[in-house]
Amino acid sequence: MLLILQKTRSSVPVTKRLYHKISRKAIIAPDLKETVTGSFASFISGVQADHLSDVVLRRSKRMILDNIGVGLLGSTSHVFDICLNYCRQMYSQDPVSSVYGRGGLKLSPTLAAFTNGVAVHSMDFDDTWHPATHPSGAVLPALLAAAQLLPENSKPSGADLLLAFNVGIEIQGRLLRFSKEAHNIPKRFHPPSVVGTMGSAAAIAKFLKLNPNQCVNALAIAASLAGAPMANAATQAKPIHIGNAARLGFEAALLASNGMEGNANILDDTPGCFGFSAFYGDYQPQEIAPLEQTSFLLEEQDIAFKRFPAHLGMHWVVDAAVSVRQLATINEGVFSPSVIEKIILRVPVSRYINRPFPKTEHEARHSFQFNSCSALLDGDVSIESFSETNLQRDALHELLKKVELQHPEDNVANFEKMYGEVVLVLKNKNEFRGRCDTFYGHWRNPLSRESLIKKFKNNASYVLQQDNINFIIDAVENLEHLRDCSTLSSDLE
Repeated sequence: MLLILQKTRSSVPVTKRLYHKISRKAIIAPDLKETVTGSFASFISGVQADHLSDVVLRRSKRMILDNIGVGLLGSTSHVFDICLNYCRQMYSQDPVSSVYGRGGLKLSPTLAAFTNGVAVHSMDFDDTWHPATHPSGAVLPALLAAAQLLPENSKPSGADLLLAFNVGIEIQGRLLRFSKEAHNIPKRFHPPSVVGTMGSAAAIAKFLKLNPNQCVNALAIAASLAGAPMANAATQAKPIHIGNAARLGFEAALLASNGMEGNANILDDTPGCFGFSAFYGDYQPQEIAPLEQTSFLLEEQDIAFKRFPAHLGMHWVVDAAVSVRQLATINEGVFSPSVIEKIILRVPVSRYINRPFPKTEHEARHSFQFNSCSALLDGDVSIESFSETNLQRDALHELLKKVELQHPEDNVANFEKMYGEVVLVLKNKNEFRGRCDTFYGHWRNPLSRESLIKKFKNNASYVLQQDNINFIIDAVENLEHLRDCSTLSSDLE
């Protein structure tokens, strides 16, 4: 499988032998900076902590805290148990890395990255960026597992973790901006399975201090490990897109550190030879400017944090449904689903989140119809909304039968431009309309610190004690001062 999983006769622990190999110098090509790929490698290798602005630090720490929380919650899910049992059955000589919510259980670093990555996306509760991807889940689980891989005398600090995390996020954002197609809700492949794998490779390459040549190879190898089809959205297979991105990017960096080579122009648009351009038909790459001329994309483009565990598009229709429910209650004196004749949803065209009668929790998390009707019934959508009991409610199915989807031309499948509109047509012929252009949690209307902390505490409380929860909040909010970030990994068990 990989060096950290291979059987060996040496008495030296696998992690120490691996780190020894990582530390070896390699020859650096003199023309590295003359290509797009070379400029990316130079950025990964050369960027330092003082390049992170206060805005980037604050936003990235919010991302880290939220990602840990949804991962802890996700460790209670059925799909997480499936993947964990699979990983425990695999041969692992050097189990050193913690598993979310499983005190004392260790896996090899790449398997821990995979399992914890699955946890993060098991309920579709993780963050979303623009252009569309889930950036944190592919990067943070890999880094937390890698922190425990390194020997005691070389443990990375919290500042090291923050820098590597932001490198992984930045690489994803840069690659997404090379394509106009990437700005829209995806149709062919799940973006984190592609750019997330590249981001994980870049983050681990930075974390392990790989040189520019090794960074080039890590990106090239990662490109050969990337991709997952959108047909697996709304199934138990979708969370492994994030788990694989974390794991395979990690493995790509390890392989590069051990001398494996790939195409040195993997990110360039080379006529007749598709590299990363194979994923996007309108791919137009650009070099990253020298560090003194470069700022992080997170500085200008904030992140969306979800208030409930479902596809981001659901947040528009839920807020619109809650709004129209309140309006109908005010005007009719009482709100009763029995008086509704028809429910009109005005949403973008997106086939994989148009699911009239979802049968599973994963389909429900990707259903305009389910989420709007749940909000109409209950006045909100929460973690419990996707339980089997709520999924099978007769009242819910009666409402689902009344839903009609409309796709206005101005409502495009783009998280920067879309809106959600819910129209209630009552049996007495009265009509009420609710519309949401920007939900609370969107990057244009970000969650307050109080709301983000509340979400984290609620998620983490499913597996951790209150004292440990408060410790993690404090550790993340002061991460740049943490001397050994591997302690954070241990606190998540």
